[in-house]
Amino acid sequence: MKLKPDRIIIQPITIKDRENILHLVKQSGVFNEKEIEVAIEVIEETLFSPEQSEYFVFCAFNDHNQLMGFICFGPIPMTEGCYDLYWIVVDQKFSRNGVGEKLLYSMEDFVKKEKARRIYIDTSSTRPYAAARAFYKKHGFQIVTKLQDFYREGDHKVIFMKELSSNTNF
Repeated sequence: MKLKPDRIIIQPITIKDRENILHLVKQSGVFNEKEIEVAIEVIEETLFSPEQSEYFVFCAFNDHNQLMGFICFGPIPMTEGCYDLYWIVVDQKFSRNGVGEKLLYSMEDFVKKEKARRIYIDTSSTRPYAAARAFYKKHGFQIVTKLQDFYREGDHKVIFMKELSSNTNF
């Protein structure tokens, strides 16, 4: 049975969120072992070396302080105003209840304040990522390229992009 959240509260990651986030990544059923390892590295770098981290992690909670999902993003090195969305994961109990959308909009609001021009997302072309690709398209991201057999034979890298502002001055 899916749980409908009363409210969705977005806030930056804290140390107490670590275990629940790692559990979410592992239970999603989408990520392979290497992807899980990278997610753990990113979360731990964000928490334990914030002065060196190039990542931002926001968590979504309900009124009962249950972690419903998280989003991880950061500026793309050597670019002006371009950001990567690295991870967005929603607990299956709360999927299709606006949690992912709220996380995405929170990220967009944050990067706009940082004068971002574009957000990029890299994802897989495989079946487990079909819902993610549909979610990105629904929220204004467009496929800008597909790199054939990037991750492995038959698993292409699909790159999405969303233009945030056409008149940002640098």
